[in-house]
Amino acid sequence: MAATTDQEERAEAGVPEPGHRLRGRIAMAVSVFGELLITAGLVLGLFVVYSLWWTNVLADRKANQQADKVRHEWETSDTGPGALDTKDGIGFLHVPAMNNGEVLVRKGTSTQVLNNGVAGYYTDPVKAMLPMTGKNGNFTLAAHRDGHGAKFHNIDKVRKGDPVVFETKDDWYVYKVFAILPETSKYNVKVVAGLPKQAGVTKPGRYITLTTCTPVYTSEYRYIVWGKLVRVDKVNAKRTPPRELG
Repeated sequence: MAATTDQEERAEAGVPEPGHRLRGRIAMAVSVFGELLITAGLVLGLFVVYSLWWTNVLADRKANQQADKVRHEWETSDTGPGALDTKDGIGFLHVPAMNNGEVLVRKGTSTQVLNNGVAGYYTDPVKAMLPMTGKNGNFTLAAHRDGHGAKFHNIDKVRKGDPVVFETKDDWYVYKVFAILPETSKYNVKVVAGLPKQAGVTKPGRYITLTTCTPVYTSEYRYIVWGKLVRVDKVNAKRTPPRELG
């Protein structure tokens, strides 16, 4: 009888060839790696959904609650004209070109403030509330462009000549956009100066500045829109908006 080979003995015993074992291990490793990639993709997808959609839902809900509270305070308080700065919000920004409705404006530009789906104003006294007190200055605002309400998402739709309206308890402040800077360094603080020379102005006036991140879904640069006050309309009993808001 012919002697059996090692290969035949392994075959009879059901022992796979070394090459088969190696290929099997590689196949298993590839399979596990593929499953890990799928899991990572799902996690990343869920994070994107959370960041770009669910945070908007939560922020809008919070902002609506705060807005209702501010309007209720306006209707019931006896603080009188000029009482702008409340803990819940000082007024509402209306920018028809952005098509984002009214945006509650609160004090400060920290992440904690802006993540509530509002716009925040810079608190530097040189530029903060001066235009609302009849003095020259630059009312400078910031809001998110994506996630957390994304109130300035459509800032790139704003054009020179477009209206920007700020509503307070007693007045409508109507501004007209006169300059736009599509991209600048996020460290460029000159764009929010009391006298915004980067907008091409040389004389003090009553200005408004809108700032947000750019490009969309990043925070590498800043997008800037400047407007100049053209008039102030008193709020009537029906709170009829100015003609710029239709």
